[in-house]
Amino acid sequence: MQVTIDGTSGFCWGVVRTVQIAEQYLEQEGKIYVLGHIIHNPKEIERLEQKGLETIHVEDFERIANTDAKVLIRAHGEPPATYRKAWELGIELIDATCPVVTKLQERVRKFYDQGFQVIVFGKKDHAEVIGVRGVCNDECIVVKTVAEGLQQVDFSRKTVLFSQTTMDRQTFYALRDALQARIKDLVVDTMQNIAVEFHAKDTICGQVSGREDKLAAFAASQDIMVFIAGHESSNGKVLYNVAKAANPRTYFIEDIEELQDAWFDGVQNVGISGATSTPQWLMEKLKTAIEERYALETA
Repeated sequence: MQVTIDGTSGFCWGVVRTVQIAEQYLEQEGKIYVLGHIIHNPKEIERLEQKGLETIHVEDFERIANTDAKVLIRAHGEPPATYRKAWELGIELIDATCPVVTKLQERVRKFYDQGFQVIVFGKKDHAEVIGVRGVCNDECIVVKTVAEGLQQVDFSRKTVLFSQTTMDRQTFYALRDALQARIKDLVVDTMQNIAVEFHAKDTICGQVSGREDKLAAFAASQDIMVFIAGHESSNGKVLYNVAKAANPRTYFIEDIEELQDAWFDGVQNVGISGATSTPQWLMEKLKTAIEERYALETA
């Protein structure tokens, strides 16, 4: 049996940066806090917790105020209200927001300040989207499907469409086209012939979308695929679906113990891949487990 790890899988540079910042401060301080799970991978969280990382929420700020605590802002970012509350309580923040997310927040704020109707293709309660909602006073429309977008949008307003950075590009483009057909040349005032502006800003992270074609080709070349990621990983679900479409024998697991013997019957080539929040060490551990459990039996 040949077990191969997808060469394009693993941490994106934004996650690498965040984890490195956390490890740097943990080495210096021995203990730091992080707002929410640092990444959507329980195994990596467990590893960092053993080094002294503790997950908290904004509601815990009062408890740790005046303790010289340092709090890490994870790659997903935070709304302005979080920064204000930390400042008021004298809590030092370590800002590890992914620069791609920071840029998204800046662009949303710019268009909101110019009076645009802001639409965000994403998940309303996702940490990244909560931060984006915060920069426009929660006065944006968050949708996950084309149908939701068409139901909620005011076609008479000048409008801008953004995306959560980890959503799938195909649906984003479908939403863009549906809105553009209804807004781009829509005449609001026939006496003045005023056309409504529509802008679609593709803010999907290239670290996610750029893997899709390579992942599909890799998955198609394998007898089976094992995709390992946290169940809460948004980009993990997107990339898993890409692999599944290319190879129906693709299985999603969060933990190595979820492997099932039946998947490996008569299999010669096994591919392993993961989300941008899946650490390389976990995929290597999965590879070793599969080889130890099944490779010798197949041979």
